[in-house]
Amino acid sequence: MSSRLPASKQPKRKIHALLGVGLDGHDGHKRITQGEKFAIVGGSRETHERMTEGVVKTVERLQSKGKELEDAEPEEIADLLRENLPKKK
Repeated sequence: MSSRLPASKQPKRKIHALLGVGLDGHDGHKRITQGEKFAIVGGSRETHERMTEGVVKTVERLQSKGKELEDAEPEEIADLLRENLPKKK
């Protein structure tokens, strides 16, 4: 017997912080960028900068809508991240 609650009874998931992890950093540098509600670690210089820019823009877009991470649905945050992540050059 499953102990899972029906979707309507499950508590809403909330995102309290974002974590970005870059796996392509092979130059020996340790890159860490922290904000109030996010942390970006690792990656090449380009990847780290792209992730940081995307997360900062996402948080700013939410704030311009009067929301914090905790107020937004995970799908909305994912959509904003996809929109705000700069394309690779």
